[in-house]
Amino acid sequence: MNTKERDAAYVAGTYKRFPLEIVSGKGSLVYDETGKEYIDLGSGIAVTSFGVADAIWQRAVTQQISQVQHMSNLYYTAPCGKLAEMLCRRTGMKKVFFSNSGAESNECAIKAARKYAAETHGPDCFTIVTLKNSFHGRTLTTLAATGQEHYHELFRPLTPGFAHVTAGDIEELTALAETTKIAGVLIECVQGEGGVVPLDKAYVQALAAFCRERDILLMVDEVQTGNGRTGQLYAYMHYGIQPDIVSTAKGLAGGLPLGATLLGDKVENVLGYGDHGSTFGGNPVCCAAAVSVLERIDENLLSQVRQKSEYLFSTFTGAEGIEAVTGLGLMIGLKTKKPAGQMVADCMENGVLCLTAKEKVRLLPALNIPMDTLQKAAEIILRSCADGR
Repeated sequence: MNTKERDAAYVAGTYKRFPLEIVSGKGSLVYDETGKEYIDLGSGIAVTSFGVADAIWQRAVTQQISQVQHMSNLYYTAPCGKLAEMLCRRTGMKKVFFSNSGAESNECAIKAARKYAAETHGPDCFTIVTLKNSFHGRTLTTLAATGQEHYHELFRPLTPGFAHVTAGDIEELTALAETTKIAGVLIECVQGEGGVVPLDKAYVQALAAFCRERDILLMVDEVQTGNGRTGQLYAYMHYGIQPDIVSTAKGLAGGLPLGATLLGDKVENVLGYGDHGSTFGGNPVCCAAAVSVLERIDENLLSQVRQKSEYLFSTFTGAEGIEAVTGLGLMIGLKTKKPAGQMVADCMENGVLCLTAKEKVRLLPALNIPMDTLQKAAEIILRSCADGR
């Protein structure tokens, strides 16, 4: 059997894969089994921050593998502590819990919020509020947190204790607080799986003030938006707020599974011995990879992300066949006249790999994609939008 036949025979059918086998790559260029070249504008769904087979990332990973690949959290390893210090110093947060994925980082955030609320406001204060159109993961609890009904339909009963309000409507949240004891509010500053939709800055700031006045924890899900993706280290930094908890994953370790939950002043000590744990969380190889990524997300790189974002917005806004451009940084959604699925297929045929998010084409290129490569990809997308295939 070839790869596609073996996959169909033995891998659970949870993914509608593109008809493409990627066998190698370098930077923002990847190659299929026939040797055809593609410009990768998906980066593993915002994961390979510095592209495929990045040399600095490779050295960090292989050096750590040659020393110790895993020891469990019963012992100390240097990369875990170094990464936690870097994250805290860059964000002003106080402590970090490491896990393996975005969903797990959100699970930890929810647990921390509920424990804080129970200890501070009583055991009947447990409701977590999220926004409609949000996405927070695929475990039963993070599905319950996700504010999109179609994700819920086949998996009830979901974890109780969640409520969903309309983004931009602070009055709806205020009304909910009159009847419900709220432990925390969890938001994405840009709703990625919801269609690459940024939240309004005034609303986010009003939400932060609402939480601060009522001692409700403000949690920001930076799983997809974090680690330089939006042109700041974390998307909340565009909004002038300081969350109590930040969750992140995806691009943090550049291609290895690593989630992180950053805990601020109020909750830095809320999780004590035995309250939470992870066999693989803080794995030294994953943390060494993340250190190599985070060390390079400096202001120089972030300014380049913002410049490339400006180029893409100016190139696509008002172009033939494009109805709207949304997003922030190198997290961009294109509402095209042609169906998004057809757009992705046409671009793939012409050597560009894109993604979808609801009815939009989604672009998540590597943070360091060369400008000439980005321009070439944009030209191909424009031709496809204009029905030139």
